[in-house]
Amino acid sequence: MSAELKKQDALGSYETLKVERVREKVLHVELNRPEKRNAMNSAFWREMVECFNKIAQDSECHAVVISGAGKMFTAGIDLVEMGSVFMTVEGDDTARKAWNLRKKIREYQETFTVLEKCPKPVIAAIHGACIGGGVNLITACDIRYCTQDAWFQVKEVDIGLAADVGALQRLPHVIGNRSLVNELAFTARKLMAPEAQSCGLVGRVFQDKETMMQSAFDLAVEIASKSPVAVQGTKINLLYSRDHSVPEGLKYMATWNMSMLQTEDILKSAQAVMEKKTTKEVVYSKL
Repeated sequence: MSAELKKQDALGSYETLKVERVREKVLHVELNRPEKRNAMNSAFWREMVECFNKIAQDSECHAVVISGAGKMFTAGIDLVEMGSVFMTVEGDDTARKAWNLRKKIREYQETFTVLEKCPKPVIAAIHGACIGGGVNLITACDIRYCTQDAWFQVKEVDIGLAADVGALQRLPHVIGNRSLVNELAFTARKLMAPEAQSCGLVGRVFQDKETMMQSAFDLAVEIASKSPVAVQGTKINLLYSRDHSVPEGLKYMATWNMSMLQTEDILKSAQAVMEKKTTKEVVYSKL
C-alpha cells in the first residue's frame, strides 16, 4: 500500500461523510449525501462520533473544516429512516420504553457534543439550507461562516417535538439574545444570512461557496500554524468557562496552565517574535 493510501485509510471511510486532508494539518469533513440533501440517517449519527473521536487523536490534524456536499449544508434529520427508530422503541412497559428512548436520545446528543469534545477547532462552512439537526450541529462548532444564500431553521416544533440534541442548550450561548432564540425555536421561522451575521450566529458571510471554502481553509491553516498546546488549551478552557462561573473558570485555568506553561512552545514562539518570524515558520512538536 502506498503512503498516500495509508494516509487516506487512517482518515477512515464512511457512508455519509467524506474526510480529506486538504492542507497541512487541516482536515475537511464533508456531509456527503447530496442526493438526499445531506439528510441525517442512522449511519450519519454513528459515523460523526467515530470520525471526530479519530480526529481528536490525530496528531497530524490541528484544525477542521466541516461543510455539506451538493446544493445545501443539510436538510436535517432523515425523517423517512429515523422516524421508525423512535416509533419502535423496545420495552415491556412505558417505563422501560422511556428508559430505552432516553438512552437513544443521549446517543444522538453525542453526535454533536463530540465536536466540542474534539480539542481541535472546528469551522463550519454553511451554504444553502441549514435545517433542524444542521443548527444543532453548527452550534457545537467553534467558528461559523456562511454564504449569502444560506438560511437557518430550528425546525423541530414543525414536526411536533422540542429540539433535543443541542440547539436549545447551545444557541442561547452563541447568539446571546434570548428573545430571538425563543422566537426562532417557537416559530421555526427561517433566519437568513444577513440576520444570522448581525445576531452573531455566523462570523462572516460570503458571496458564494467557493469563496467561503477558500476563506475557511485559509483560516484553518492560520489556526493550525499556532502551537497546538496553546490552541487546544484555549478551546478547552473557553468551553469550560462557558458552562461555569468566572471564579471557577479562573481556578480551572490556573490548574491547567500550571503544567501547560512548561511547554517548549512558549520559548519557540517568543524566539520567533524576536526574530520577526511568523508561527508558520516555527516547528512545534506533535500533540
